[in-house]
Amino acid sequence: MQIKVLFLGVLAELAGTDCRVYYSAKSTGDLMIRIQDDYPEIIHYNFRISLNSDILNDNRPLSDGDEVALIPPFEGG
Repeated sequence: MQIKVLFLGVLAELAGTDCRVYYSAKSTGDLMIRIQDDYPEIIHYNFRISLNSDILNDNRPLSDGDEVALIPPFEGG
């Protein structure tokens, strides 16, 4: 199972990339544990998680080909 993770804004700078693929993550919670293992500094940032363009408020199961985005706060103008 392949999950595409998009790092947006300051999180892309932190990760050193704007996109990474993770394998065999069963849920968004499982995926976040893996991301925190790879980028421990991420816990110091405020961000939202979206799954296939839907903002999440809870843990969700993942399917092959899903796209998860980590979205920091932003200001419009």
